[in-house]
Amino acid sequence: MSIDRSENQRSDPAIDVRGLRKSFGRFEALRGLDLEVARGEVHGFLGPNGAGKSTTIRVLLGLLRADGGEVRLLGGDPWRDVVELHRRLAYVPGDVALWPTMTGGEMIDLLGSMRGGLDDARRADLVARFELDTTKRGRQYSKGNRQKVAIVAALASDVELLILDEPTSGLDPLMENVFQEVVGEATARGTTVLLSSHILAEAETLANRLSIIRDGAVVATGTLAELRGHTRTSVRAELDSLPGPDLLAQLHDVDVQGLDVHDTGSGGHRLSATVDSARIGPVMSVLSSCGLRSLTVEPPSLESLFLSLYEKSDQPAGER
Repeated sequence: MSIDRSENQRSDPAIDVRGLRKSFGRFEALRGLDLEVARGEVHGFLGPNGAGKSTTIRVLLGLLRADGGEVRLLGGDPWRDVVELHRRLAYVPGDVALWPTMTGGEMIDLLGSMRGGLDDARRADLVARFELDTTKRGRQYSKGNRQKVAIVAALASDVELLILDEPTSGLDPLMENVFQEVVGEATARGTTVLLSSHILAEAETLANRLSIIRDGAVVATGTLAELRGHTRTSVRAELDSLPGPDLLAQLHDVDVQGLDVHDTGSGGHRLSATVDSARIGPVMSVLSSCGLRSLTVEPPSLESLFLSLYEKSDQPAGER
């Protein structure tokens, strides 16, 4: 089966998954999972071990055959069109295995040749920025340097799609920053990225949209701003005076929770609370009438959003 590369096809999502199901014996790893990744975006794919991320990625790579649902990858079927699709994508796993006797440079070039070649200038730039010694053999590399070989090979290739599954595992913080820079450059060239990561700050920095998976199904998807709209924001303020009964009633009406007010010992009063992110305005009006000296408003982090979806869920052990 040939893959449709017409103009209409290129406007379709890079990844379009509908109702994906996959079981291993009696264990249902994926339970009707839906996932859509637009072309040119970085899409964060988040969930703890056992949620179904790795199973989903293996289906996308054509390493597992789905039991049900529909899966389209770059306009093709990842199971039937696996050879052609792998020329148009690059994959970086969280634990890279290298040929022990080949040098890093040889492996980068070999992997690039499987994808139609490398951009030589970009290859040289990436090797320098990741401080990778390409003359060492695979058996001599640390885990972090094995990751660098795979990252350089993937990002030096002119591919349409990067599938990155815990790509910075083993990298130090400086190299993580370099990774974020080069992924940003790849998306500026039009490359689509599916990023599965346990480093929530990494996903928060890079991702245009996010999908959070739990028990084999996506339970939340959207931009970080959209996901924050369903959560609570922390507010801390220093006031000249305490809110009176009428103002406290107004705060209650806008669903302020965890309200704590105490004397600072210097003639002021400190207030802390959480509020629905969509109702910050009315809270600010109330606080302003109390003589607002200082104010800190902290929107929920990706970590808090992630944990809020799991705090009532018992997770199975092990990686699906």
